[in-house]
Amino acid sequence: MIDRRKLEAIVREAGRIALAGWPGDGHALDHWEKSPGNPVCSVDLEVDSFLKQELRALLPKAGWLSEETVDEPARLQETLVWLVDPIDGTRDFIRGRAGWAVSVALVDAGRPVLGYLHAPARRREEGGEFWSGEAGKGAWRNGAPLSASRRPELAGARVPARKLAPEDADLRLVHQPNSIALRMAMVAADEADLLATLRWGYEWDVAAAGLIAREAGAAVTDAFGRPLDYNKRDPRAFGVLCASPAIHDAAVERLAGRATQFSV
Repeated sequence: MIDRRKLEAIVREAGRIALAGWPGDGHALDHWEKSPGNPVCSVDLEVDSFLKQELRALLPKAGWLSEETVDEPARLQETLVWLVDPIDGTRDFIRGRAGWAVSVALVDAGRPVLGYLHAPARRREEGGEFWSGEAGKGAWRNGAPLSASRRPELAGARVPARKLAPEDADLRLVHQPNSIALRMAMVAADEADLLATLRWGYEWDVAAAGLIAREAGAAVTDAFGRPLDYNKRDPRAFGVLCASPAIHDAAVERLAGRATQFSV
């Protein structure tokens, strides 16, 4: 159906383009806010344009949904759709921090079938971090197979966050990249046990990382524990919960009241 080597090369090139403009290497950067608290930069748009051109050439029949492209309702008529976040973790990118990634997923009939994350500013001695997942076949980082967290109980779970609510004091903080995709990937790599958000988010934020985490053995749902669907008319879901399967239900139960309150 698709040339996976060519697809990987496209995603890697997108990461190279992004790295060439990253302030962490001393590059000047134009950035602004699309809306209050919603930053974007010139490199977001450059990478988005590159991916749109190359991915559409690779699979012309696929629709397109990206954070930095005006939504095209025609995608709803397509079975195959590209879901793209050209720079997930823009705040870290703008600040010259390494916690950002290019995120690309291919969705078939509402389910991700291929997912790629490229974080070229991390593990630079290895050429960056390159994460991939394929439905039914597994997930990898830099070619090594991934096996997600298997933590058996919620208390003590590692959470990539900057602070915890008082009712979550029994959890344990670990480093938090700005990219939500990379935080989900941490669960896939057994570097965290639980990632949970309690806000409305978009499909392009989690499609690739959700597939990678699921193929590594993690449980991935919205904040209420419901399956995540893709290529919806309204491309949002309330929250994401990515966790060791053994603690997923307990996390849903703990978050239920807050999820109900904040989703209104």
